[in-house]
Amino acid sequence: MEEMEEELKCPVCGSFYREPIILPCSHNICQACARNILVQTPESESPQSRRASGSGVSDYDYLDLDKMSLYSEADSGYGSYGGFASAPTTPCQKSPNGVRVFPPAMPPPATHLSPALVPVPRNSCITCPQCHRSLILDDRGLRGFPKNRVLEGVIDRYQQSKAAALKCQLCEKAPKEATVMCEQCDVFYCDPCRLRCHPPRGPLAKHRLVPPAQGRVSRRLSPRKVSTCTDHELENHSMYCVQCKMPVCYQCLEEGKHSSHEVKALGAMWKLHKSQLSQALNGLSDRAKEAKEFLVQLRNMVQQIQENSVEFEACLVAQCDALIDALNRRKAQLLARVNKEHEHKLKVVRDQISHCTVKLRQTTGLMEYCLEVIKENDPSGFLQISDALIRRVHLTEDQWGKGTLTPRMTTDFDLSLDNSPLLQSIHQLDFVQMKVPATPILQLEECCTHNNSATLSWKQPPLSTVPAEGYILELDDGNGGQFREVYVGKETMCTVDGLHFNSTYNARVKAFNKTGVSQYSKTLVLQTSEGKALQQYPSERELRGV
Repeated sequence: MEEMEEELKCPVCGSFYREPIILPCSHNICQACARNILVQTPESESPQSRRASGSGVSDYDYLDLDKMSLYSEADSGYGSYGGFASAPTTPCQKSPNGVRVFPPAMPPPATHLSPALVPVPRNSCITCPQCHRSLILDDRGLRGFPKNRVLEGVIDRYQQSKAAALKCQLCEKAPKEATVMCEQCDVFYCDPCRLRCHPPRGPLAKHRLVPPAQGRVSRRLSPRKVSTCTDHELENHSMYCVQCKMPVCYQCLEEGKHSSHEVKALGAMWKLHKSQLSQALNGLSDRAKEAKEFLVQLRNMVQQIQENSVEFEACLVAQCDALIDALNRRKAQLLARVNKEHEHKLKVVRDQISHCTVKLRQTTGLMEYCLEVIKENDPSGFLQISDALIRRVHLTEDQWGKGTLTPRMTTDFDLSLDNSPLLQSIHQLDFVQMKVPATPILQLEECCTHNNSATLSWKQPPLSTVPAEGYILELDDGNGGQFREVYVGKETMCTVDGLHFNSTYNARVKAFNKTGVSQYSKTLVLQTSEGKALQQYPSERELRGV
């Protein structure tokens, strides 16, 4: 549950969402935060003025909403609104979550109304703090955005699960368990800190102190309600428009707003989208499982690199000690080279571990959030966010592909000490990087036998960086005898004819280049079909590369 907390916090204020609303881009924001980042645009940029000028539909129109206008910042920095003459020129600020937001265009008026009920300035513009898409509000202002009831329910359950472990926020050393919470100060106190920092006298005497669990839940500004239509506030959602991808009420249908659209029952679409989200989560769950296994593999690589480093250093020391006093002058330099390679490998693997851990934490958080959303019994609230969640789940699953779960570093040290030079050239002693190709891998799914012939296929390892000039395929005589070369060439597949019927052959392959040959691959056992043996061994003409 802790990894899901990022999904539950507003990108502007950094706190848990309070009365979250859903922007047309499917991102969420607190109502109060939405009002704080409103920017008033000039009259010439409003949708009404563009229609009056006969400019028609502009590039800023968004999702067929006639009363909203969208534009995207040219850069990803999302700076000041340079396109508007009356736009603020003050620099943007950073929220607690690190998202850059604008200060409000003007101080909000002093009022006790809900943020959604306070009238917004004419032609106000709001920019999503996550995707940086901007739109101009219509006459309804913030009331034109649907409230995310499902997100409120998930936050309530999350906060209630954390309420039992609430600690005092003012203890200097080991925090004690909180006994009260001040609703006005929004702070949890233990008894000593409450007496010291919140005495029941003076202006603090009017503050209301409640138990911690009640205080955590009471942070919600309003109780959860059944979602109502944004155009007809007295009507509950009862149907779902497939084209608009939004719940609608009967009055919307009677007014003909969706007359040419496909409309389905709200409950049926609720179940359908829940099923789609569950199926998408299954694929993401498999990716998360693979990521956990991949992290175990990376951690094992760290240990293996360390063990290989110790083994390599011991071999190096033994070789250097065998080369009289001249080698001792070079030994320290060679050890430094090995240690540098060691640190480089560890750094690459640890960086990949860190990157994969962050991505896995985000994936797990999204999964937990989606699972909590599925538990919701509010069909319209669920359908308001289901499409966006399904897209996020598929996008997150796709991000785990494309080599993400492939190690960026091998555990082997591609260095070899050449101790054969004469003592006269000992001052030139240096590491010679291993230039021989890596050991080929036999592709078992493509290897087969037919009658008295055998087809074998192989490939280079995925992390191999040294090219191979050719390959040598060897077979034994079918009776467990010595191996013999049956193919030499550049191809990675070969068919050998003229083998004994009803015989068992062992096959292996190795790669070579100008530097030398690789190790043999693992031995593959092949069984020929039953039948009359043609000859004991294939001739040169009966060997062919495919």
